[in-house]
Amino acid sequence: MSTYNTTLFKRSLSPAARTDGTASGVAVDRAVNGGMQDAVVLVSTGTVTDGSHAVAIQDSADGSTDWQAVPAAQLLGSPPTLVEANDDTVYEVGVLSTRRYLRVVAVTTGATTGAIFSAGIVLGRPRFAPVSR
Repeated sequence: MSTYNTTLFKRSLSPAARTDGTASGVAVDRAVNGGMQDAVVLVSTGTVTDGSHAVAIQDSADGSTDWQAVPAAQLLGSPPTLVEANDDTVYEVGVLSTRRYLRVVAVTTGATTGAIFSAGIVLGRPRFAPVSR
């Protein structure tokens, strides 16, 4: 079966220019299509002009409350902190969370013009395939 039939990509943080503050991404439901067992967070940058942009991955049981940082022991790789040298880069972080919902959060400090970036989550290894779109 092809990758197309066994994976889904879901947006969490839309592409945007980010300056000081916190951007909380859209919740991604891992139970979509009968349950996706694997997740990889992708962070894609455009131009990073200034500031520090700390990316974090959070999970929740219900998708609206009790958001918590996914423990480092449940991550394959580390969420990036974006700075000026990170233009046009894609970062990947595997997530082993057992909680149903995931989202990406970015905290930006010291930025005047900031950075343009987005984040999404690739879901894979479905309990039932092919996945529906």
